[in-house]
Amino acid sequence: MRRRLALLVSAAMALVLVAFLVPLALLLRAAAEDRAVAAATARAQALGALVATADAQSLRLSVEQANVDGAHPVSVYLPGGTVVGAQVAASPAVRFAAQHGSLSVAHADGREVVIAVQGLPGGTAVVRSFVPEADLRRGVARSWLVLAVVGAGLLLLGLAVADRLAVAVVRPIRSLAAVSEGLSGGDLDRRAPAGDGPPEVRAVAAALNRLAARIRDLLRQEREAAADLSHRMRTPMTALRLDAEGLADPAEAARMLGHVDALDRALTAVIEDARRERGAPACDAAAVVAERVAFWAVLAEDQGRAARDELEAGPLPVPVAAADLAAAVDALLGNVFAQTEEGIGFAVTLRAEPGRTLLVVADEGPGFDPAAGARGVSGGGSTGLGLDIARRTAESTGGRLTVAGSRVTLELLTDP
Repeated sequence: MRRRLALLVSAAMALVLVAFLVPLALLLRAAAEDRAVAAATARAQALGALVATADAQSLRLSVEQANVDGAHPVSVYLPGGTVVGAQVAASPAVRFAAQHGSLSVAHADGREVVIAVQGLPGGTAVVRSFVPEADLRRGVARSWLVLAVVGAGLLLLGLAVADRLAVAVVRPIRSLAAVSEGLSGGDLDRRAPAGDGPPEVRAVAAALNRLAARIRDLLRQEREAAADLSHRMRTPMTALRLDAEGLADPAEAARMLGHVDALDRALTAVIEDARRERGAPACDAAAVVAERVAFWAVLAEDQGRAARDELEAGPLPVPVAAADLAAAVDALLGNVFAQTEEGIGFAVTLRAEPGRTLLVVADEGPGFDPAAGARGVSGGGSTGLGLDIARRTAESTGGRLTVAGSRVTLELLTDP
């Protein structure tokens, strides 16, 4: 934008300078030409007065003196055909002036000035002076150079002023862009300076600050609502724990208490995550996936499922919070147990590729419904939020979730 403003101003100034300087340059050239012609005409007219009053000897001396002192050669054509001064053949202009009067004629190499002196006893005498082209253009080149320097100076000055004005406009816009980028990255404390730039930019900055404050309030309310909802689940979970402890079979009681403990940890993680300010999360995908696969492997063994895993050795850093990645893995593996019959095996693959980390969960079942993956849509009677949790986790890194039959691929970009 800064460059475009500079180009716009330079184009406008160039047009103004051309419209002003070109006529001025032509006027200076015409003035130089008129000045030279006027000087030659005055000299010729002075000699014309001598032709009418002086004798032949005085006229000859005056003409010779004029040719010595002046820059333009002068010739006097007397009525009897005698030429005094520069011996130049009579031109058509001289012959025309002898019959019709004084005139000035332009030639390719200069301008010819002829003055008719009428009323002489023998007829009409003609005084001729020739102004070369160099005299007609004398001083014009220097004047044009001065104009060019002045025009270039004005253009540079205009560009400097335009650049300063552009900076005054672009800097607050860049500040707004930086604040917007910070807000999109989760830094809800970022605010745009409200006193920089033109009124329109200040209005946008104020609106952006109000929007950031509103987003912060909404997120705080959402976190509090999630924390309150999770806390309300403590009471039924406590009752479930008491029921598990009352089971007659110690092994069954221990197994149920293990599940209750896992649920308790999940609720605690939800509350802590809801109350935590969002920053720049990161975790080791290898460690998180290995821990969740080990957890689900116990249930798989109870149901007679063959669980295979190919997990690349860590660390595999990904820009996702450990709790969020664990929730995504649980959602994918939970779908396997919820959507397939007991005894159906599954495989978990984790591998790193340039710029991304791929988590693939595949089972030996019939595959997902084509509509699966949309929020609230399920083909097995569930809430349909499992794949959506995994999808949002992938999209938070710039990646995506892909469902192909019974194979689900979670792509986490590590270098978006």
